[in-house]
Amino acid sequence: MPEPFISPDFLLTNDTARRLYHEVAAPLPIIDYHCHLSPHDLARNRQFTNLYEIWLEGDHYKWRALRSNGVSEELITGSATPREKYQAWAETMPYTWRNPLFHWSQLELSRYFGIDALLDADNAEEIWNLAGKILATPELTAHGILEKFQVEFVGTTDDPVDSLEAHASIAASGISTRVVPTYRPDKATNFSDLDTWNGWVDQLQVVGKLAIRNYDDFLTALHGRHDYFGSLGCRLTDHGLVQAPGLTGTQHELSDTFREARAGKLPSPEAAERFAGSVLREVGRWNAEKNWTMQLHLGAQRNNNTRMLQKLGRDTGFDSIGDTPQADKLARFLDSLAVTGQLPKTIIYNLNPADNYLFATMIGNFNEGPTPGKVQFGSGWWFLDQKEGIEWQLNAVSQLGLLSRFVGMTTDSRSFLSYPRHEYFRRILCNMLGQDAESGLIPQDWKTLSRYVADISYHNARKAFQFD
Repeated sequence: MPEPFISPDFLLTNDTARRLYHEVAAPLPIIDYHCHLSPHDLARNRQFTNLYEIWLEGDHYKWRALRSNGVSEELITGSATPREKYQAWAETMPYTWRNPLFHWSQLELSRYFGIDALLDADNAEEIWNLAGKILATPELTAHGILEKFQVEFVGTTDDPVDSLEAHASIAASGISTRVVPTYRPDKATNFSDLDTWNGWVDQLQVVGKLAIRNYDDFLTALHGRHDYFGSLGCRLTDHGLVQAPGLTGTQHELSDTFREARAGKLPSPEAAERFAGSVLREVGRWNAEKNWTMQLHLGAQRNNNTRMLQKLGRDTGFDSIGDTPQADKLARFLDSLAVTGQLPKTIIYNLNPADNYLFATMIGNFNEGPTPGKVQFGSGWWFLDQKEGIEWQLNAVSQLGLLSRFVGMTTDSRSFLSYPRHEYFRRILCNMLGQDAESGLIPQDWKTLSRYVADISYHNARKAFQFD
């Protein structure tokens, strides 16, 4: 029989890489410090009924590929049955070669279901039925998946107004994986729809149990939620931005902006940026006090197709890489915290590969002892968490910083089927280091090579995010 496509040495092109992966990287547990898994699915230990539910239900990566293959929206987000939508994906799979979805999907079929066949229209029914039987077992419940892949830590992404009841339930469930919330206050500074913003502030009053009459009350409520997240194990905040805010405001300016926004008056772009910069600076200070890590996801251009936005809403596959200038405002924001000695541990994720060297050199401006890798250029994100994007990011970190201190991969995913992405990353990392060693670019020192792989795959993250 021919060797399966996902072979034991998949992506490993040299002997040193093969040894590094199989002996060092593969056995290590996973720390998934940033993802978008549903806390409610984890709280109820969701049992997925079929491949559609666990594979296609909310995966806008696959939705984009389906659209590119000419599949009607009825079979993507429309009223077609789950089985019909899955069939459309099976028929699309042979057209995805060289797209990372092909690698990811075949890895997922292999690692979760033991299926090595290449999915297509002809074997779709057989694979649907086999996967359905395996999904009915305890091994592939939400909890079972985390145990199967040795996931030690999961950081979900949560709004400050979330009650976090699901997290309390998870903590009481006895699950071996530590699952904690991540504080993401994007809506606190989003004035694009004032009705939505004001409704969010009203929710903050309720969960914060505080009447929010002015800007100071607003900050107090946000700080109180930051503390509450910490009581449930939070160790990171996350912020999704087109670009970092480069301005901050005076107390008078911020108070005026808050009061006017509450009255329904849209702030000017400059006032909105000063408000966002000031709030984000405060969150950074709170993080520094608690020794948490701040994550900045920069560079997405969202909701480009207004017709589909109106039809389907946000996060449905109509976002892309942006080309907004990043350097000046990012430097100003980081400096606004560093100048007072209050810059927390920080990870900056870049979405435009043209800016990789910009980001990799920016972090060097703000690194300082005694914390190794205090400011990080984050792993390949969104459109860049594929083989080439991962290699680009690793090369930039290597050439302009210290790869040995990198905190490694995270799934950044909504799907419980995404854990092979850590395997994917580890194979690419091992192949790169193995190739360099065999080419004479770095020493063939097994002890040091092993330490690099183990630290980047696991130990650096464990130390950085206080998971002990």
